[in-house]
Amino acid sequence: MSILVDSKTRLVVQGITGREGSFQTRRCMEYGTNVVAGVTPGRGGETFEEKVPVFNTVEEAVRETEANCSLIFVPPAVAADAILEAASAGIPVIVCITEGIPAQDMVAVRRYLLPQGIRMVGPNCPGVITPGEARVGIMPGDVFKPGRVGVVSRSGTLVYEAVAQLTERNIGQSTCVGVGGDSIVGTTQLEALQLFDADPQTLAVVLIGEIGGVHEQDSADYIANHMSKPVIAFVAGSTAPPGRRMGHAGAIIAGNAGTAPAKKEALAAAGAIVVDSPADIGLTAERVLNERKIL
Repeated sequence: MSILVDSKTRLVVQGITGREGSFQTRRCMEYGTNVVAGVTPGRGGETFEEKVPVFNTVEEAVRETEANCSLIFVPPAVAADAILEAASAGIPVIVCITEGIPAQDMVAVRRYLLPQGIRMVGPNCPGVITPGEARVGIMPGDVFKPGRVGVVSRSGTLVYEAVAQLTERNIGQSTCVGVGGDSIVGTTQLEALQLFDADPQTLAVVLIGEIGGVHEQDSADYIANHMSKPVIAFVAGSTAPPGRRMGHAGAIIAGNAGTAPAKKEALAAAGAIVVDSPADIGLTAERVLNERKIL
């Protein structure tokens, strides 16, 4: 098993004919992802790479191809509408790569999705990959290896760094999720942890956080009271000055709870194994897995 995407994923790409959408769709297809449709309003009837039909609406794409996952590459001004269109068409898993969606738009989107049980990842994220099965996003597929360790991160770049270290040590991954760095996201770190905890394929989790908000504290509470699997954690931003945004929209310290030390303290108190440097993620994961005879 895995979480969110796997070999049964039937992917529709919204914005498939745009520059980024077409480039990343080709990479997804090369990886082996089953891309069954694309959507660009006004371009219906065309084909992408001579094999993927393009439709005017997601509803048409779902009806004709039974797509069950959407990957979104559209401008921020229309991204919220694209997410809602996918949800209205019955897509259960939506991955939105778009950066710069207004927070107010995401408030409305999350409020709409939650009661329906629709799982959205993003926005402003690298997507989701289940190694060897499906790449739904922009992650470089060559660094991933099938295995039993889940990875969840607010930082896209640190997903690749952590995974490269794991793969170098022959530690494969079940699924890797970049939840995104905006202040409001479709799937939080906590929700990803819950999915990994319920997945029998996943035996341990690497969690990568960053400054801003209380996402890591929420995760720590779950780890302390419910998590049945070991968690190796790293929090980026230890040297960030208070009140200044650092890259992501959600990476701004407002109060002591948003600082890296506060997050690391909460995670350590909850039982997570916290590392101080991203360079130590792979080595620490290897040690923990060996000590607990997990792999």
